[in-house]
Amino acid sequence: MLQFRFSAVLKELFQSNLKRPLTGITRNKTSLPIHYCSSNASLDVKVSFKLKLLHAGVHRPLLCAAPGTRTYCTKTEGAAIPVTESAIPVTDQEKKDETAKEAATEKRRKAGILPSLEDLLFYTIAEGQEKIPVHKFLTALKATGLRTGDPRLKECMDTLKVTLKNTSDGVMLDRQLFKKCVQSNIVLLTQAFRKKFVIPDFQSFSSHIDELYESAKNLTEGQVGNQPILGEVADYIPQLAKFSPDLWAVSLCTVDGQRHTVGDTKVPFCLQSCVKPLKYAIAVHDHGTEYVHRFIGKEPSGLRFNKLFLDEDDKPHNPMVNAGAIVCTSLIKQGASNAEKFDYVMNFLNKMAGNEYVGFSNATFQSERESGDRNFAIGYYLKEKKCFPEGTDMTSILDFYFQLCSIEVTCESASVMAATLANGGFCPITGERVLSPEAVRDTLSLMHSCGMYDFSGQFAFHVGLPAKSGVAGGILLVVPNVMGIMCWSPPLDKLGNSVRGIQFCTDLVSLFNFHNYDNLRHFAKKHDPRREGGDQRQFTFGPMDYESLQQELALKDSLWKKVVPTDCHEDSSTTVVYRMESVGERN
Repeated sequence: MLQFRFSAVLKELFQSNLKRPLTGITRNKTSLPIHYCSSNASLDVKVSFKLKLLHAGVHRPLLCAAPGTRTYCTKTEGAAIPVTESAIPVTDQEKKDETAKEAATEKRRKAGILPSLEDLLFYTIAEGQEKIPVHKFLTALKATGLRTGDPRLKECMDTLKVTLKNTSDGVMLDRQLFKKCVQSNIVLLTQAFRKKFVIPDFQSFSSHIDELYESAKNLTEGQVGNQPILGEVADYIPQLAKFSPDLWAVSLCTVDGQRHTVGDTKVPFCLQSCVKPLKYAIAVHDHGTEYVHRFIGKEPSGLRFNKLFLDEDDKPHNPMVNAGAIVCTSLIKQGASNAEKFDYVMNFLNKMAGNEYVGFSNATFQSERESGDRNFAIGYYLKEKKCFPEGTDMTSILDFYFQLCSIEVTCESASVMAATLANGGFCPITGERVLSPEAVRDTLSLMHSCGMYDFSGQFAFHVGLPAKSGVAGGILLVVPNVMGIMCWSPPLDKLGNSVRGIQFCTDLVSLFNFHNYDNLRHFAKKHDPRREGGDQRQFTFGPMDYESLQQELALKDSLWKKVVPTDCHEDSSTTVVYRMESVGERN
């Protein structure tokens, strides 16, 4: 048995300390018996260590405790004697005191033992200053990839406008005003400024995108391999032939809502065949994979997109060619009028685009219908082979098909649609679930194998990403779990794909390891924008709750210094305290 030697002072401290309630010990019938022991003999221990131990309220089990038995030291006149749980009376007041103390500790921790995210954000932007100019905050916000018009930041931006009107200069924000403005969106803002998004160094990444854009823009006459560099604008639909061949735009949206655009990104154009994967996703979302593929196959056709040809089961080869897309159109809102069907699809596309621009070109619709002899021929062939669900009005379905091809988007809104697919069906800038995971998975699979007309195999080989092109010049590109991209340039190659768009996509995966089969460990020559400064990401990205983000940043951030227990008056046995370093300490 261990022996302790106590001075008179230490005995008093020890006895008074035992009167404190033993927090953290559950008293119930199934608990192990507790033994308390003491003796009058001695063991040398430094007085200062004992004082700290007693002050912190730490009760350590004796080394002599029997296995399965918890023992604590207490002052008795004799040798160590076992004291069972039932021998320790516990009053209701003691229970209330324990509960109150635990609640107070939790409240104190939340209230300021760890730095608030609002304080972390303020000091990150202020860089030692007492006030922040609003333009500095907004400039820094844009550098993260977030926009002031982001729907998720609406409350923050509205509060900021009102607050500035009530300040003396209308420009500067002190810490309290800043916290008031950002508190409604603090988790999102903290993730952005602390580089917790999927692309942490977004400015550097954006500059690379600009370089790729300029490289594709400057294409001249000649050939790349066996492909002509400069193509021609589609003219078999008269309205499409009116677009300038010089138009060129790229827009991207990450799964965290980071945005970057370059070029003619606000010019509306028709989706044309880029709508095919979107309406297929809607059909699978509504009916499930099995039902949809009773009518449509899953294989690349190896033929032109508008061929009158079916597979050996008399089904269209896949939903990315015209025959498959017409049948897929017949599966949406069966039995409803075309007006109801159109509104239904437009509602889906608006949600996918985060309520950004989605319109309709009636001129293109009329032009499509007047020049759609090939599609009418395909429609009658499908009707003859009984490819439609029973009771389908083929001519009405063709009208609906032409309407969907004539839906207008901009590069910016279409990039959000692509990002919704990249994000598993959740719109990144609204957080709304639009499509089921099953619908997204099946759509991306078919885009990867069949989305680029007769160039699908080569595109899958060289680029290795799901994509869908359209004769208006658009290419809808998806980097799963990272971002969606829309490229648009009207001149097409002989296979019907945008020449500049193909060049941009090829250059993109040559620079970044976005190809589905790039080995992230061994492709050292490629950049991985998902890593900060080229290093492996140490922390996860994506949605986080307030407390986990608060703790992670406080533990990691160099601006915050851990306070040792002797530097504070708080009970340091269960909490860790942080304080802000001064600028001088950091330097």
